[in-house]
Amino acid sequence: QVQLVESGGGLVQAGGSLRLSCAASGGTFSRYAMGWFRQAPGKEREFVVSMTYMGRNTYYSDSVKGRFTISRDYANNSMYLQMNNLKPEDTAIYYCAIAKWDWPSTAETAYDHWGQGTQVTVSS
Repeated sequence: QVQLVESGGGLVQAGGSLRLSCAASGGTFSRYAMGWFRQAPGKEREFVVSMTYMGRNTYYSDSVKGRFTISRDYANNSMYLQMNNLKPEDTAIYYCAIAKWDWPSTAETAYDHWGQGTQVTVSS
């Protein structure tokens, strides 16, 4: 059974940094796109970033471009999200997900495996 486990969330002041991790198990995912989404309180879940196999295509949402960096460790079935210059509006539960195919889609429906999420809180 496919399992995704996020970690690395926490409380940080505005301007600070966090690095989220996503560990995948129960299958081979290296040839699929993987991505990060987030859901702020009272809002719908939104796309953050996605990367295809070997980073051929990477797509960031405008709200995080230049501040967040996605990376993948294929040997360990892991994915990371380095978040710098964090802002209070980045406060959300962050979810990692595996796509149905190797394309950096922004749509939730393109992803069929999800983690339980990790909370990121940015104080002003």
